Amino acid sequence: MRLRVRGPQGTAQVTIDANATWSDLKHEISEKTGVPDFDLKYGYPPQPFNTESIDGAMKLADLPVKLEGEQLIVMPRNIQASLSSPMSGTKPPSEARKAGDVESEPPEVPVPMLEGVMALRVMPDDNSCMFRALSSAVLGSALDGMNELRSVVAQTIQAQPELYTKGMLEKEPSDYCRWIMREDSWGGGIELSILSQHFDIEICSINVQDLRVDKFNEGRPTRCILVYSGIHYDVCAVTPFAGAEPEFDRKVFDVIRTGDEEMDGGALEAARELCKILQGRHYYTDTHGFDIKCTQCGQAGKGQQWAVQHAKATGHGSFAEPD
Repeated sequence: MRLRVRGPQGTAQVTIDANATWSDLKHEISEKTGVPDFDLKYGYPPQPFNTESIDGAMKLADLPVKLEGEQLIVMPRNIQASLSSPMSGTKPPSEARKAGDVESEPPEVPVPMLEGVMALRVMPDDNSCMFRALSSAVLGSALDGMNELRSVVAQTIQAQPELYTKGMLEKEPSDYCRWIMREDSWGGGIELSILSQHFDIEICSINVQDLRVDKFNEGRPTRCILVYSGIHYDVCAVTPFAGAEPEFDRKVFDVIRTGDEEMDGGALEAARELCKILQGRHYYTDTHGFDIKCTQCGQAGKGQQWAVQHAKATGHGSFAEPD
Protein backbone atom coordinates (compact mmCIF):
# COMPACT_ATOMS: atom_id res chain seq x y z
CA MET A 1 0.00 0.00 0.00
CA ARG A 2 0.99 3.60 -0.53
CA LEU A 3 0.38 6.56 1.74
CA ARG A 4 1.81 10.02 2.35
CA VAL A 5 3.22 11.37 5.59
CA ARG A 6 3.59 15.07 6.31
CA GLY A 7 6.08 16.07 8.98
CA PRO A 8 7.96 19.21 10.04
CA GLN A 9 10.34 18.99 7.07
CA GLY A 10 7.75 18.31 4.36
CA THR A 11 5.83 15.47 2.75
CA ALA A 12 7.13 12.00 1.88
CA GLN A 13 5.62 8.87 0.36
CA VAL A 14 5.66 5.53 2.15
CA THR A 15 5.22 2.25 0.30
CA ILE A 16 4.68 -0.75 2.57
CA ASP A 17 3.10 -4.21 2.37
CA ALA A 18 -0.41 -4.52 3.79
CA ASN A 19 0.79 -7.52 5.80
CA ALA A 20 3.45 -5.45 7.53
CA THR A 21 2.88 -4.58 11.18
CA TRP A 22 2.04 -1.33 12.90
CA SER A 23 5.58 -1.30 14.32
CA ASP A 24 6.97 -1.61 10.79
CA LEU A 25 4.95 1.40 9.67
CA LYS A 26 6.03 3.51 12.65
CA HIS A 27 9.64 2.70 11.82
CA GLU A 28 9.10 3.72 8.18
CA ILE A 29 7.46 7.00 9.22
CA SER A 30 10.32 7.74 11.58
CA GLU A 31 12.86 7.03 8.82
CA LYS A 32 11.04 9.21 6.28
CA THR A 33 10.43 12.20 8.57
CA GLY A 34 13.38 12.05 10.95
CA VAL A 35 10.95 12.18 13.90
CA PRO A 36 11.56 9.37 16.42
CA ASP A 37 8.54 9.93 18.67
CA PHE A 38 5.26 11.23 17.30
CA ASP A 39 1.48 11.31 17.28
CA LEU A 40 -0.54 11.06 14.08
CA LYS A 41 -3.61 12.66 12.56
CA TYR A 42 -5.50 11.56 9.46
CA GLY A 43 -8.41 12.60 7.25
CA TYR A 44 -9.89 16.04 6.75
CA PRO A 45 -10.45 17.83 8.94
CA PRO A 46 -7.50 16.09 10.62
CA GLN A 47 -8.49 13.84 13.48
CA PRO A 48 -6.28 12.00 15.97
CA PHE A 49 -5.06 8.53 15.12
CA ASN A 50 -5.11 6.77 18.49
CA THR A 51 -1.62 5.33 18.13
CA GLU A 52 -1.16 4.38 21.79
CA SER A 53 -3.98 1.83 21.65
CA ILE A 54 -2.61 -0.09 18.65
CA ASP A 55 -0.66 -3.27 19.24
CA GLY A 56 2.70 -3.09 17.49
CA ALA A 57 2.17 -6.57 16.04
CA MET A 58 -1.16 -5.69 14.39
CA LYS A 59 -1.12 -6.02 10.61
CA LEU A 60 -1.83 -2.84 8.68
CA ALA A 61 -4.61 -4.59 6.77
CA ASP A 62 -6.43 -5.12 10.08
CA LEU A 63 -6.33 -1.51 11.25
CA PRO A 64 -9.72 0.21 11.71
CA VAL A 65 -8.50 3.06 9.46
CA LYS A 66 -7.79 2.13 5.85
CA LEU A 67 -4.41 3.64 5.01
CA GLU A 68 -4.26 3.09 1.25
CA GLY A 69 -3.91 6.55 -0.32
CA GLU A 70 -4.26 8.27 3.07
CA GLN A 71 -2.18 11.25 4.20
CA LEU A 72 -0.95 11.12 7.78
CA ILE A 73 0.15 14.24 9.65
CA VAL A 74 3.15 13.61 11.89
CA MET A 75 3.19 15.65 15.11
CA PRO A 76 6.50 15.38 16.99
CA ARG A 77 6.11 14.79 20.71
CA ASN A 78 9.50 16.28 21.58
CA ILE A 79 11.39 18.40 19.09
CA GLN A 80 15.00 19.07 20.02
CA ALA A 81 16.16 21.91 17.83
CA SER A 82 19.61 21.48 16.39
CA LEU A 83 21.57 24.40 17.78
CA SER A 84 24.47 23.86 15.43
CA SER A 85 22.41 24.53 12.31
CA PRO A 86 23.39 27.45 10.08
CA MET A 87 21.96 30.82 11.06
CA SER A 88 19.14 31.47 8.62
CA GLY A 89 17.63 28.06 9.20
CA THR A 90 18.10 27.96 12.95
CA LYS A 91 15.21 28.57 15.30
CA PRO A 92 15.34 28.49 19.09
CA PRO A 93 13.56 25.36 20.42
CA SER A 94 10.33 27.27 21.09
CA GLU A 95 10.29 28.50 17.52
CA ALA A 96 10.93 25.01 16.14
CA ARG A 97 7.87 23.76 18.02
CA LYS A 98 5.81 26.56 16.54
CA ALA A 99 6.90 25.51 13.07
CA GLY A 100 5.71 22.00 13.86
CA ASP A 101 2.38 23.42 15.01
CA VAL A 102 1.94 25.25 11.71
CA GLU A 103 2.73 22.06 9.78
CA SER A 104 0.25 19.92 11.71
CA GLU A 105 -2.46 22.57 12.03
CA PRO A 106 -1.95 24.84 9.02
CA PRO A 107 -3.78 28.18 9.09
CA GLU A 108 -5.93 28.98 6.06
CA VAL A 109 -7.88 32.10 5.06
CA PRO A 110 -10.72 32.07 2.49
CA VAL A 111 -10.14 34.09 -0.70
CA PRO A 112 -13.60 34.11 -2.34
CA MET A 113 -12.62 36.16 -5.40
CA LEU A 114 -9.87 33.64 -6.21
CA GLU A 115 -12.17 30.68 -5.45
CA GLY A 116 -9.88 29.15 -2.89
CA VAL A 117 -8.09 29.54 0.41
CA MET A 118 -4.79 31.21 1.23
CA ALA A 119 -2.35 28.73 2.76
CA LEU A 120 1.22 28.82 4.02
CA ARG A 121 3.70 26.53 2.30
CA VAL A 122 6.47 25.95 4.84
CA MET A 123 9.99 25.70 3.47
CA PRO A 124 12.64 23.43 4.99
CA ASP A 125 14.78 24.96 7.71
CA ASP A 126 17.97 25.54 5.77
CA ASN A 127 19.87 28.54 4.52
CA SER A 128 18.12 28.31 1.15
CA CYS A 129 14.62 28.93 2.49
CA MET A 130 14.21 32.25 0.66
CA PHE A 131 15.51 30.82 -2.61
CA ARG A 132 13.27 27.77 -2.19
CA ALA A 133 10.20 29.90 -1.46
CA LEU A 134 10.71 32.20 -4.43
CA SER A 135 11.71 29.40 -6.78
CA SER A 136 8.51 27.53 -5.97
CA ALA A 137 6.53 30.62 -7.01
CA VAL A 138 8.34 31.78 -10.15
CA LEU A 139 9.78 28.49 -11.40
CA GLY A 140 7.30 25.99 -9.96
CA SER A 141 9.93 24.07 -8.00
CA ALA A 142 11.26 24.73 -4.51
CA LEU A 143 14.32 22.55 -5.08
CA ASP A 144 15.47 22.65 -8.71
CA GLY A 145 15.61 26.44 -9.02
CA MET A 146 17.71 27.32 -5.99
CA ASN A 147 21.06 27.27 -7.74
CA GLU A 148 19.59 29.09 -10.73
CA LEU A 149 18.40 31.93 -8.52
CA ARG A 150 21.74 32.17 -6.75
CA SER A 151 23.45 32.32 -10.13
CA VAL A 152 21.13 35.13 -11.29
CA VAL A 153 22.09 37.16 -8.20
CA ALA A 154 25.83 36.64 -8.73
CA GLN A 155 25.67 37.45 -12.45
CA THR A 156 23.64 40.62 -11.81
CA ILE A 157 26.13 41.87 -9.21
CA GLN A 158 29.02 41.21 -11.57
CA ALA A 159 27.24 42.97 -14.45
CA GLN A 160 26.42 46.13 -12.47
CA PRO A 161 29.56 47.03 -10.47
CA GLU A 162 28.54 50.71 -10.33
CA LEU A 163 25.40 49.76 -8.36
CA TYR A 164 26.52 46.76 -6.33
CA THR A 165 29.56 48.24 -4.67
CA LYS A 166 31.53 47.16 -1.64
CA GLY A 167 29.68 49.79 0.37
CA MET A 168 26.29 48.33 -0.52
CA LEU A 169 27.30 44.69 -0.15
CA GLU A 170 29.56 45.28 2.87
CA LYS A 171 32.22 43.08 1.28
CA GLU A 172 34.05 42.96 -2.02
CA PRO A 173 31.56 42.16 -4.85
CA SER A 174 33.64 39.17 -5.98
CA ASP A 175 33.65 37.80 -2.44
CA TYR A 176 29.91 38.40 -2.13
CA CYS A 177 29.27 36.49 -5.37
CA ARG A 178 31.30 33.52 -4.18
CA TRP A 179 29.49 33.66 -0.83
CA ILE A 180 25.95 33.80 -2.27
CA MET A 181 26.64 30.78 -4.50
CA ARG A 182 27.21 28.62 -1.44
CA GLU A 183 24.22 26.57 -0.30
CA ASP A 184 24.77 27.64 3.31
CA SER A 185 24.46 31.37 2.51
CA TRP A 186 21.10 33.00 3.16
CA GLY A 187 19.32 35.49 0.96
CA GLY A 188 17.58 38.72 1.96
CA GLY A 189 16.67 42.16 0.66
CA ILE A 190 19.47 42.48 -1.90
CA GLU A 191 18.58 39.13 -3.43
CA LEU A 192 14.84 39.84 -3.43
CA SER A 193 15.45 43.16 -5.18
CA ILE A 194 17.60 41.56 -7.87
CA LEU A 195 15.32 38.59 -8.44
CA SER A 196 12.13 40.64 -8.54
CA GLN A 197 13.58 42.68 -11.40
CA HIS A 198 14.99 39.62 -13.16
CA PHE A 199 11.57 37.92 -13.22
CA ASP A 200 9.70 41.22 -13.72
CA ILE A 201 7.46 40.51 -10.74
CA GLU A 202 6.54 42.34 -7.56
CA ILE A 203 7.63 40.41 -4.49
CA CYS A 204 5.74 41.20 -1.30
CA SER A 205 7.47 40.10 1.90
CA ILE A 206 5.26 40.16 5.01
CA ASN A 207 7.04 40.32 8.37
CA VAL A 208 5.07 38.18 10.82
CA GLN A 209 6.29 40.03 13.90
CA ASP A 210 4.87 43.45 12.95
CA LEU A 211 2.83 42.63 9.76
CA ARG A 212 4.92 45.11 7.74
CA VAL A 213 4.77 44.53 3.97
CA ASP A 214 7.98 45.20 2.03
CA LYS A 215 7.48 45.39 -1.74
CA PHE A 216 10.30 44.75 -4.18
CA ASN A 217 9.95 45.94 -7.79
CA GLU A 218 6.64 47.51 -6.82
CA GLY A 219 4.07 48.24 -9.50
CA ARG A 220 4.50 45.21 -11.73
CA PRO A 221 1.38 43.47 -13.13
CA THR A 222 1.98 40.27 -11.16
CA ARG A 223 3.08 39.56 -7.59
CA CYS A 224 4.04 36.71 -5.30
CA ILE A 225 3.92 36.79 -1.51
CA LEU A 226 6.59 35.57 0.89
CA VAL A 227 6.26 35.31 4.66
CA TYR A 228 9.26 36.37 6.73
CA SER A 229 9.37 35.13 10.32
CA GLY A 230 12.62 36.72 11.42
CA ILE A 231 15.18 34.16 10.27
CA HIS A 232 13.10 32.16 7.83
CA TYR A 233 11.05 32.56 4.64
CA ASP A 234 7.93 30.65 3.59
CA VAL A 235 5.59 31.29 0.65
CA CYS A 236 1.85 31.96 0.39
CA ALA A 237 -0.32 29.97 -2.00
CA VAL A 238 -3.98 29.96 -2.96
CA THR A 239 -5.21 26.40 -3.17
CA PRO A 240 -8.67 25.33 -4.38
CA PHE A 241 -9.76 23.85 -1.06
CA ALA A 242 -8.47 23.33 2.46
CA GLY A 243 -5.94 20.51 2.60
CA ALA A 244 -5.34 20.36 -1.17
CA GLU A 245 -1.99 19.06 -2.34
CA PRO A 246 0.68 21.64 -3.32
CA GLU A 247 0.50 20.71 -7.01
CA PHE A 248 -2.78 22.67 -7.17
CA ASP A 249 -1.20 25.82 -5.71
CA ARG A 250 -1.37 29.26 -7.26
CA LYS A 251 1.48 31.49 -6.07
CA VAL A 252 1.57 34.29 -8.65
CA PHE A 253 -1.31 36.78 -8.69
CA ASP A 254 -2.38 39.33 -11.29
CA VAL A 255 -2.54 42.93 -10.06
CA ILE A 256 -4.81 45.54 -11.67
CA ARG A 257 -4.06 49.14 -10.74
CA THR A 258 -6.36 52.13 -11.21
CA GLY A 259 -5.00 55.36 -9.83
CA ASP A 260 -4.12 54.75 -6.19
CA GLU A 261 -6.12 51.54 -6.01
CA GLU A 262 -4.96 48.03 -6.77
CA MET A 263 -6.82 44.75 -7.03
CA ASP A 264 -5.25 41.30 -6.82
CA GLY A 265 -8.35 39.27 -6.04
CA GLY A 266 -7.79 39.73 -2.32
CA ALA A 267 -4.52 37.79 -2.27
CA LEU A 268 -2.38 40.28 -0.31
CA GLU A 269 -5.17 41.04 2.17
CA ALA A 270 -5.71 37.32 2.79
CA ALA A 271 -1.96 36.82 3.21
CA ARG A 272 -1.88 39.55 5.85
CA GLU A 273 -4.78 37.88 7.65
CA LEU A 274 -2.84 34.62 7.49
CA CYS A 275 0.15 36.36 9.03
CA LYS A 276 -2.03 37.75 11.82
CA ILE A 277 -2.88 34.15 12.71
CA LEU A 278 0.82 33.24 12.59
CA GLN A 279 1.63 36.25 14.75
CA GLY A 280 -0.93 35.04 17.31
CA ARG A 281 0.84 31.68 17.36
CA HIS A 282 4.18 33.48 17.81
CA TYR A 283 5.47 32.07 14.53
CA TYR A 284 8.43 34.43 14.44
CA THR A 285 11.81 35.03 16.01
CA ASP A 286 12.66 38.39 17.58
CA THR A 287 15.86 38.85 15.65
CA HIS A 288 16.90 41.86 17.72
CA GLY A 289 16.45 40.29 21.13
CA PHE A 290 17.90 36.78 21.23
CA ASP A 291 21.45 35.87 22.24
CA ILE A 292 23.57 34.06 19.70
CA LYS A 293 27.14 32.87 19.24
CA CYS A 294 29.35 31.81 16.37
CA THR A 295 30.07 28.10 16.63
CA GLN A 296 33.22 28.48 14.53
CA CYS A 297 35.11 31.01 16.65
CA GLY A 298 33.04 31.30 19.84
CA GLN A 299 32.28 35.02 19.62
CA ALA A 300 28.86 35.99 21.01
CA GLY A 301 26.42 38.74 20.22
CA LYS A 302 22.74 39.63 20.17
CA GLY A 303 20.32 39.34 17.30
CA GLN A 304 20.50 38.56 13.61
CA GLN A 305 22.09 41.87 12.69
CA TRP A 306 25.14 41.00 14.76
CA ALA A 307 25.26 37.55 13.13
CA VAL A 308 25.05 39.02 9.64
CA GLN A 309 27.82 41.50 10.37
CA HIS A 310 29.99 38.80 11.91
CA ALA A 311 29.41 36.47 8.96
CA LYS A 312 30.34 39.14 6.44
CA ALA A 313 33.45 40.12 8.37
CA THR A 314 34.73 36.60 9.00
CA GLY A 315 33.07 34.34 6.44
CA HIS A 316 31.67 32.23 9.25
CA GLY A 317 28.17 30.85 8.70
CA SER A 318 27.23 28.63 11.63
CA PHE A 319 25.45 30.16 14.64
CA ALA A 320 23.69 28.86 17.72
CA GLU A 321 22.10 29.91 20.95
CA PRO A 322 24.61 30.06 23.83
CA ASP A 323 24.63 27.13 26.23
